[in-house]
Amino acid sequence: MYIKRNIEKSVLEATKEYPVIMVCGQRQVGKSTMLNHIKEKNRRYVSFDDRNARRLAETDPALFFETYGYPILIDEFQKVPSILETIKDIVDKLGYEGKNNNGLFWLTGSQKFKMMKGISESLAGRVAIFEMSSLSQREIEGKDANLFNPDLEVIKKQPFEYKDVNEIYQRIFNGGMPKIIASKINREKYYSDYVNTYLERDIKELSAVGKLNEFYDFLVFMAARTAQELKYDEISKQVGVSAPTVKSWVSILERSGIIFILRPYYSKVTDRLVKTPKVYFMDTGLAAYLCRWPNAETLQNGNMDGAFFETFVISEIVKSYYNSGKPINNLYYYRDIDKKEIDLLIVDANCIYPIEIKKSKEPNKPDANLSALDKFNIEIKPELVICMSEEVIPYNRKCYLVPISII
Repeated sequence: MYIKRNIEKSVLEATKEYPVIMVCGQRQVGKSTMLNHIKEKNRRYVSFDDRNARRLAETDPALFFETYGYPILIDEFQKVPSILETIKDIVDKLGYEGKNNNGLFWLTGSQKFKMMKGISESLAGRVAIFEMSSLSQREIEGKDANLFNPDLEVIKKQPFEYKDVNEIYQRIFNGGMPKIIASKINREKYYSDYVNTYLERDIKELSAVGKLNEFYDFLVFMAARTAQELKYDEISKQVGVSAPTVKSWVSILERSGIIFILRPYYSKVTDRLVKTPKVYFMDTGLAAYLCRWPNAETLQNGNMDGAFFETFVISEIVKSYYNSGKPINNLYYYRDIDKKEIDLLIVDANCIYPIEIKKSKEPNKPDANLSALDKFNIEIKPELVICMSEEVIPYNRKCYLVPISII
């Protein structure tokens, strides 16, 4: 069963404006499935997992395109990065001849860390790049979704169906991998196979990873640290590898779409702010599997319940950016050395939207740290507290409780 992806519209619109479309993201999130579903009948599909196609592209790229033609969808194209030069030549030649070259090449890949270098060197100005993640909750529910808007008046007008805490944690435990949502596949076996595939096909190819056993331990440790500060020295001591190696491995997880790193917000007005980023797993189901939580109920009542709740909210908001084709350049968190923290700041040119994330239905003093933002010479909008509230309701004039179902 195919589940409609909210990113489809953005991809089709970009196809009218750019010669090359690149969709990257975590393995098995449905990149090629989505593109195959929406592609035109005359667009050929080829995967560089196919040895014959890969060999031809490597040895004679001109003959490759004579054979397959274009428009074309190339899956796992980063396996033959040299193909980008030929794509550039074709795009430029058609442009010089005054022919329409938009939408000729759709490319997908799960190794963004290998893809971006070639893209920046060969296709600058010719490519629209999209990040794709596992299914958002709105996609699972079959609803259209726009970019998350933190404006209180917009939030008040949003329809939603209340979900109780048990349902929320079942969704957190399941995650959003399309194969799990759309079929009756055994969850444990799926994630076991997923991790083995990720380690053996993606990570093993990287010279930065020497021993897969240590990298697996690192992956598990990172899952256990979701929604926490990213401290390289601490991870280094726990996993038993050097801090530079940890930094390299974190970069691999980030670029392959496994994690999202939320940077702290600070300015020159004070030096009392924490400048350490926080890390979030993009798929809570994968994180729960790695942490060995046996079921949703145990997770809900365990010592990581709050961290997974926060991870779920942050990842859903990030997915709304991906699905809208928007760059993520205005998401931050706040923390100072006095341990005053606000989970998420959405920063616009002239204002800041503070967001707190609480598992409870009636959070205690959710606005306790809001005054910490007064030091910034910028308008502070009403704080949203995303929680298990049954309705959008004011805590006070500067702070509103918002049901998690709204995201």
